[in-house]
Amino acid sequence: MAAVDAIIREAETGITAYLAEQFRLGEIDPGLYAQAQQQVIVNIRQWLTDPDINRLSPGLKEGLAKAIKTARWPELVEAYGDDIKFGTAGIRGKAAMTDEELQILSNEGIDAPILKGPNTLNNIVLLLTATGVANFANDHGLKSTVIGYDSRVEGWSFAKIISQVFLAAGLKVYLFDEACPYPEMTFAIPSLNADMGILISASHNDRRYNGFKLSAGTGSQFSPKARGIIYNHYISNTTPADIKFIELEEADIDTEGSVDPLSENHKLVFLGGSTPIPGFNYHGRPLIDIHGIHLAQVRQFILDSGMVKEWAPHVKIGYCAFHGAGRKAVPRLLKDFSFSHVKTITHNELNELNGLFPAFQNHPEQQPDPGDPVAAEIAINAYRNQYGEDALENLDLLIGTDPDADRAGLISKIPTPQRTYHSNNSHILLSADDAWTLLLWYRLNRCFKNDIREQSGPQLNESFIVLSHITSDALVRLAQKYGVGVIKTWVGFGLIANAVERVWSGDKLSNPKFKDIIYQTFNMEDGSRKFNFACLEQSNGFSVLGGPPATSNALGQNGHVRDKDGVLAAILLAEVAAYAVSQNMTIHDLINEKIYLDPDVGCFITEVDPVPKWGEFKGLEGLTRKIDILKRCQELANRVENGETILLNGVPVVSSETFVAGKYADAHQWPGFPDEGIRFYFDEERFNYLTVRPSGTAQCLRFHIQLKAKNLSRENLDKIKYKTRQEALGIISAIRGLVL
Repeated sequence: MAAVDAIIREAETGITAYLAEQFRLGEIDPGLYAQAQQQVIVNIRQWLTDPDINRLSPGLKEGLAKAIKTARWPELVEAYGDDIKFGTAGIRGKAAMTDEELQILSNEGIDAPILKGPNTLNNIVLLLTATGVANFANDHGLKSTVIGYDSRVEGWSFAKIISQVFLAAGLKVYLFDEACPYPEMTFAIPSLNADMGILISASHNDRRYNGFKLSAGTGSQFSPKARGIIYNHYISNTTPADIKFIELEEADIDTEGSVDPLSENHKLVFLGGSTPIPGFNYHGRPLIDIHGIHLAQVRQFILDSGMVKEWAPHVKIGYCAFHGAGRKAVPRLLKDFSFSHVKTITHNELNELNGLFPAFQNHPEQQPDPGDPVAAEIAINAYRNQYGEDALENLDLLIGTDPDADRAGLISKIPTPQRTYHSNNSHILLSADDAWTLLLWYRLNRCFKNDIREQSGPQLNESFIVLSHITSDALVRLAQKYGVGVIKTWVGFGLIANAVERVWSGDKLSNPKFKDIIYQTFNMEDGSRKFNFACLEQSNGFSVLGGPPATSNALGQNGHVRDKDGVLAAILLAEVAAYAVSQNMTIHDLINEKIYLDPDVGCFITEVDPVPKWGEFKGLEGLTRKIDILKRCQELANRVENGETILLNGVPVVSSETFVAGKYADAHQWPGFPDEGIRFYFDEERFNYLTVRPSGTAQCLRFHIQLKAKNLSRENLDKIKYKTRQEALGIISAIRGLVL
C-alpha cells in the first residue's frame, strides 16, 4: 500500500504542477482547469486502490504506474479527467493513447499494461458499462441481446467479456462468430425478436479508438430519455465490485434438447453463416444463419431486378473493405445480384481484419472513412497497384465501406473530357451529398415514373425523406419535385430514426418538445405521410425505414434497419451503376444530366473541411482551443447580426444562425454550447451558407459549406462546377483565417 501511496503522491505533484503551468500560460480554459483539479487525482487514486479493479485487470496498475513514472501528464489528465461520455450510440474513446500502446494491446490482450482510465475504452470501462446495461435490462423486462464486433484490436475479446456479463445476469446472448457489419447486427435484433444489441466498434475513427455501440430492440439507438436512464441510474452507479461474469461454456443450455435456437432455454446462440467456421469454438451451442436472412432482406430493395440481372455483368466494380467487416458481406451480396466483374482490393491488407489498419500508417490519425478523400486515394492507388492501370481505367465504380460497414463511399469514373477539372484523375470520390442525391433520384424516378412499383407500395403523398441539417439541399429540392415530404434533423442517424418514429406515432413535428430532434420540415403539416422513403446524411449514412411497423420492435413495413447501412447502400449504388451502363452513361453523366442540369434541383456544391485535418484536438489544451475557435465564430456571428459587413473571400455574409440542441454543454463548461454549429448565410434564399460545427464523435471541428452554382448550361457545366468549388474552398480558407 505504501508503494501505491508513493505513486499517487508522485502523480499529484506532477499533474498539479502541469495543470497550473498550462493554466498560467492560458492554454487551458478556467472551467476545464477547475474540473481537472477536482477529478484527475481523485480518479487515479480510486483506480489504483480499488481491489476489484486489481482483480478484474491485474495489468492496469502496472500500466498506470509506468505512465506516472514517465511523466505522461497530458495523457494522464485526458485518461482520468472525466468518465467516458455516454452519447447517442453508446460510448467511444481511445483504446490506446499511442500506436506503441496499441501494438502492446494487440500483442498482449485486453489486460495489457498500458495507460487506461475512466475516460478511455478498456476492459474495466466495458465491464462497468455492460453491467449497468444488464441491470437496466433486468429491471425493465429485457431478456436478450445481440453482440457483435468489427475489426478493431481485441474486438473479439471485448465482445466475449461483455457476453459473459450478460450471461451472468441471466440474459440470453446472440453472439456473432466473426467480425460483422454493424447494420447486420442491428438487423439481427428485430429479426430475432431480441431486446437490444451491442457492437464493439469505433466505426470510422482512427486505429487507436474503440467503442460500445448500443442499440434498442428496434435496431435503432435508444431514445434520449432511455439513454439518460441507462447512464444516470445504472452505468454511473455501477462499481467494479458489481461486475460478475461466467465463462461461455457455463451458459445454460437447453437440457431438453430443443432444436429451436430461439428457445429461452438456449442462453447462448451463435450468429453467422449456414455452416460453422472451421476452428471456431461454438461450445456446443446452436448457429443461426443470419447472413442468409440478411441477404433475403436486402434483396427486397432492388427496384428493377430484370434490369440488374441483364446489365450487372457489364458493370466493372472494385471493392475496398478498409480492413473492415464488410469484406465478406458486400462481395457476397454483389455476387448474388449478378455483379460478376467485382475485384476486391487485397493489396496492403485492405481486405484483412486488422485493427492496426496497416494501409493507414502515413499518419497516426488517418481514418478508414470511405468518405475521406485520403482514404479514397489509398483505395485507388491500391487498386492500381494490384490490378494495373488498364483495369483502373476500365473501372466503372469503386465502393468502400468503413470497418463496421455502416458507411459507404462511392468512387466514380470521370469521362475523359471532364478530367481537366479534376487534376486529370480518372476517378474521383463522390461526396455523400452527390451520391445520395443520385440514389434518391433513381429510386424516386423508378418507383414513381415507371411501372415497376407494386400497387401496394408507397404513393407520393404518403412518402417523406429525412436528412440532417448539414446534408445537401439538393435532396430537399429533389423530394419537392416529386411531391415527397422532407424532415431535417440535427446531426446523427439516431435523431434521423427518432424523427421517423415520431411520424409513425402521429406526433405533430411542430411541437416545441421536439426541438432537440427537428430542425425544419417541408410538406409534413397534415400528418398524412407515414412512409419513410429514405434517410440520408452527409457522413455517408443511408437507410430506408419504410412505413409504421406491425409491432413496436419490428422493422418498418417495406423498410430496413433504423440506423445507417453501408452494405445496403453499396448494393443500391451498384444498381444505379447498372442502370447507367444500360443507358450508355457513367455515374457522372447521370449526376450532370438528372441532377445538376435539372432546373428543379440544380447544382449544389458542398465541401467539408475538418480541423484538425486528422484526429482531434488533444487534451485540455486542445479542448480549450476548440472552445476558443467556436467563441470567435460566435463573436463573428454577433457582428453580422449587429449589422456589420463581413466579407468571406469577397462574399458578404447577410445573416447568421446559432444552433443549440442541448448536447455537450457540461463537457465544454459552456451553457448554450453551439453543439449543432454556427451558420453564416450568403443569400436571402439561404441556399448558400457555411456552417462551423463541432463533431459529435471526436474532439474536432468541421467547416461545412454549400453553394448553389448559377447560370449552368450543358456547355459550361464542368467549368462552372469547378469555379463554384474553388469559391467554396476560398470561403472556407477566409473564415479559417479569421477564427483559427
